[in-house]
Amino acid sequence: MTVIRQEDFITSIADALQYISYYHPSDFIAAMKQAYELEESPAARDAIAQILVNSRMCALGHRPICQDTGIVTIFLNIGMDIQWDTKMSIDAMVNAAVSRAYQLPENVLRASIVSDPAGNRTNTGDNTPAVIHTQVVPGNRLEVTVAAKGGGSENKAKFSVLNPTDDIVEWVLKTVPTLGAGWCPPGILSIGIGGTAEKAMLLAKQAMMAPIDIQALIRTGPANTLEALRLELYEKVNALGIGAQGLGGLVTVLDIKILDYPTHAASMPVAMIPNCAATRHAHFTLDGSGPVRLEPPAIDSWPDIDWDPSHARRVDLDTITADDIHSWKPGETLLLSGHILTGRDAVHKKIATLIEQGKPLPEGLDFHNRFIYYVGPVDPVGDEVVGPAGPTTATRMDKFTDMMLSRTGLLGMIGKAERGPDAIEAIRKYRSVYLIATGGAAYLVAKAIRSSRVVAFAELGMEAVYEFEVRDMPVTVAVDSDGHSVHQSAPLEWQRRIGKIEVPFTHK
Repeated sequence: MTVIRQEDFITSIADALQYISYYHPSDFIAAMKQAYELEESPAARDAIAQILVNSRMCALGHRPICQDTGIVTIFLNIGMDIQWDTKMSIDAMVNAAVSRAYQLPENVLRASIVSDPAGNRTNTGDNTPAVIHTQVVPGNRLEVTVAAKGGGSENKAKFSVLNPTDDIVEWVLKTVPTLGAGWCPPGILSIGIGGTAEKAMLLAKQAMMAPIDIQALIRTGPANTLEALRLELYEKVNALGIGAQGLGGLVTVLDIKILDYPTHAASMPVAMIPNCAATRHAHFTLDGSGPVRLEPPAIDSWPDIDWDPSHARRVDLDTITADDIHSWKPGETLLLSGHILTGRDAVHKKIATLIEQGKPLPEGLDFHNRFIYYVGPVDPVGDEVVGPAGPTTATRMDKFTDMMLSRTGLLGMIGKAERGPDAIEAIRKYRSVYLIATGGAAYLVAKAIRSSRVVAFAELGMEAVYEFEVRDMPVTVAVDSDGHSVHQSAPLEWQRRIGKIEVPFTHK
């Protein structure tokens, strides 16, 4: 009989979580390399290059691919003949592994999980608890799938119960443009069809763990309904022209994954979950012989890309004026040097409360003529100034944009993904500007940060206001001071260039 020992189980999961924090799956790297070679949009190709360069840096440096090190999801197929040598429950062992992995001193991972989600939303401190799915199956082995899913892509999950005669392709093509770019394409769209509401969502999450194999399927052709559906959606979603980071281009998805399950005759539940450019998952089997050590991928799995942003316009943030930003155009690449402030949801909420109460901002916090970077960095290790520090989704700050621009003297913003209509109108009204850094290139961005200090709201941890000094931080102009958005114009342009579908791009 196979005996699974407590420490072997905990160690295997903890090691796997560390492993996926800095190693992309090899199939993802191969697919991204192909996307880089195929892409014709300069802005999108540059974003893919940054993601690949960042991925190789993380593999060599053993630091997180993305500052959002995710919510942990574990799938366990537990053999019926297994015997456990443990005094802990399965869930307790999994959470012990998560806690160990996320607090490893050599590679601290960001704790993002909050308890009391409808109330105080207090950070649990060690990224527990995980979301755990168990299934008891025949046999004497324990199959484990470990994944870490970032909030930017998880927040874009969609679900609908269609009529049995409705067209799934039509629903997907109408829904994908509403996701915006916050899920950091190019990535994988994973779809679950059938069962009940919760089963469809679970199918979608499970499907995204499968290897990327769409190119092989294109060569062999479909053998069943789901494979034909995958091929049709792969072509048509890419024909939407959304492109990497929503900058317009040929490659929006690397693969379409689908699982289905029998359902009620009157129903067709459909779930869709995107997986981002920080795709992180690993699979292993425990057989009682000890903990599992995953083999590192060969470093030559990563393409040697000569990413050179030296052609970009250089900007000195310490001397910039309001007039200077009016010449920046959507899609233009900039290299930022100087000092920026940071802030996310919690900071904006605190500032709004202070302004409403007629109180001053904390001493030393002055946004006048400054840029704010929407980021929650990973803690530094060793001699790092800051850990991986990629952008968070800017749309969450849209409701505060008018206040920040009108009441604090803020000059501009840096984040990822598109801005909504209200934020764009505020940017136009106050002649501001919105820039994007590449989501999925957090370690690369961190290398541009030369100093870091907490300025205000230290109690918020990674969500506090920091002042970063940056040198040649790469960004793209997403909304110019006239309110023109690259996320609105570029996908439309590339959709027309591709010319395969007639589905209008809808900006959310």
